Amino acid sequence: MSNIPFQTIDWNSIEKIEYKGETGIAIWQTMQYNGLRVRIVEYSKGYLADHWCKKGHIVYCLEGEFVSELSTGEKIKLAKGETYIVSDELSSHRSSSETGVKLLIIDGDFLK
Repeated sequence: MSNIPFQTIDWNSIEKIEYKGETGIAIWQTMQYNGLRVRIVEYSKGYLADHWCKKGHIVYCLEGEFVSELSTGEKIKLAKGETYIVSDELSSHRSSSETGVKLLIIDGDFLK
């Protein structure tokens, strides 16, 4: 990763990009740096990811709640104020939300 100078992010000015899930949609607002990605991600009501992810993340729940399902069958429910952390290739997981959720997600080279 390169050095990132002090800066602020006005999320209201960051483009929202929509991605379809198996059901529902995810809306991403992304700031990309060399070796680091910072996102605000919103899952609609009834969202289910269309893939299993092996990438590492730090996920902080800003609003609502969601379930992170592991490939082992374990399901972990996270709500506002809770976080999960996982490194690359240590867990296949996918997200779902019955009621909708807003997340801050940070990932990058430091999680390899």
